Amino acid sequence: MNVIKKRFLVGFCLLSITSIVAAKDLTPRNLTQEEENRALVINFYDNFFNKHQVDVATKTLAEDYKQHNPYVPDGRSPAITYFEGFFKENPQSSAKIIRSSVDGDIVWLHVHSKVNNDDLGKAVVDIFRVKDGKIVEHWDVIQNVPEHAENSNTMF
Repeated sequence: MNVIKKRFLVGFCLLSITSIVAAKDLTPRNLTQEEENRALVINFYDNFFNKHQVDVATKTLAEDYKQHNPYVPDGRSPAITYFEGFFKENPQSSAKIIRSSVDGDIVWLHVHSKVNNDDLGKAVVDIFRVKDGKIVEHWDVIQNVPEHAENSNTMF
């Protein structure tokens, strides 16, 4: 066998092995656990932010819940206290989940949040990390919905 054929075969074998390794990395994830994480977050979000059932947080948020929004304190109890005050001041507040996504222990929600029915609201991306059936961490990105947009696309 000449040198070119040998190099081709070696290269082909290496490519095949690389493809097998890459395919192994693409094995299906534990979708059941991911969907359980998504359901946990969506149920919490709807009950807490739409129905204002703050008691759901005692069952869903970890005691050492870590908060990355600079206006909300760390910890389950301080977070509950913060939102109890917000719900009292804004009894009509709502948070409509537009879409959600999950990747392992991370759940993303794209939300239209409003303080009352007349409010244009805010476009929110909430990101939660779930561990052992509890929400343990939260990040968010918040953008005001403008009265007039420069395009005909919506934020949702």
